[in-house]
Amino acid sequence: MDRDTRRGSVEMTAAMLISGTIGWFVLMSGQPVAGVVFWRCVFGTATLAGLAVAFGLVDLRYLRLRVIALSVAGGVAIVVNWLLLFAAYPRASISIATMVYNTQPFMLLGLGALFLGERITAMKLFWLSVSFAGMMAIVSAKPAGYFEPASYLAGIGLALAAAFFYAIAAVVTKLLKGTPPQLIALIQVITGAVMLAPFALANPLPQDAMQWTLLIAIGVVHTGLMYILLYGAIQKLPTHMTGALSFIYPIAAILVDRVAFGHALQPVQFAGSAAILVAAAGTNLGWNFRSIPPIRLVRKRSTS
Repeated sequence: MDRDTRRGSVEMTAAMLISGTIGWFVLMSGQPVAGVVFWRCVFGTATLAGLAVAFGLVDLRYLRLRVIALSVAGGVAIVVNWLLLFAAYPRASISIATMVYNTQPFMLLGLGALFLGERITAMKLFWLSVSFAGMMAIVSAKPAGYFEPASYLAGIGLALAAAFFYAIAAVVTKLLKGTPPQLIALIQVITGAVMLAPFALANPLPQDAMQWTLLIAIGVVHTGLMYILLYGAIQKLPTHMTGALSFIYPIAAILVDRVAFGHALQPVQFAGSAAILVAAAGTNLGWNFRSIPPIRLVRKRSTS
C-alpha cells in the first residue's frame, strides 16, 4: 500500500467515524431539526470557507452560472435530506434510521437510469431485491418498547425519503464533474443557511453552553472537517476502497446508538440491516456470482 492510499484510508475511516456519531449530537442538542440543520450550515460555511482560504482548496475560476445553479439545486436536496434524516432519529432510533438510509445506492441506481442513461444490470436488480427484503424485515419488526409503532414507521419513511433526496444531490453532483468538490460543498451549506434562516431564527436561540457546543461541533467537525477528510480520501483512494470503507459509518452509528441510548437491534432488525448493508456493498463494489469461485481457487492453491 503506497503512502497516498494509506493516508486516504485514514482520512476515509476518520470521516466515516465522525459521520457515525452525528445522531448522538443531534439528539443531545435538544434543538428543533430545522435549527440543528441551520446552525450546521452556518458553522459549516465558516469552517469550509476558512479551510478553503487557508489551504487554497477552492478555485473561484470555476464559479460559473451553471455551477452555481446546479450546486444550489444540490444544496436544496442535501439540506432536505438532513432535515428528514435528523427527524427520523427520535422516531425509529439512530440505528434503524441509518440502516434504512443506506438504501440510497438503489435510489441513485434508479435516478441514474432515468436521467443519466446508466444501465441497470440483472446483478444490480438482484442486490436491489436483497435490499428490499431487508427493508421489509425492518418494517415488519415490532419496535422496541420505547418506540410507538406509528412513530417507528414514520421514522422509516423519513429515512427512506432522506435517502431519495441524497440520491438527487448525488445525481446533481455527477453533472458537476470537474468542479472542485469543496466549492460544491461550500455553495451547498451557504444555500442551506439562507434557505432555513427564516424558520430557525423564528424560534428561540439555544439557551446554554452545551447546546451551542454541540451545534458548533456538528457544523465544524461533522460538516467542515468531515467534508475535507471525505473529499481528500476520495481523491486518493480507488473506488472499491472508498465503497468498502464507507460501511464504517452505519456500524459506528449502531455502536453509538447502543452505548449512548441503549438501543439494540432485535434479531429480525439485525438480519434486515445486514441484508441492506450486504446489498449496498454488492452494488458499490460490483460483486457478482462469478467473483466467488476465483477466491476459492486462490485459497486452494495457496494451501497446496
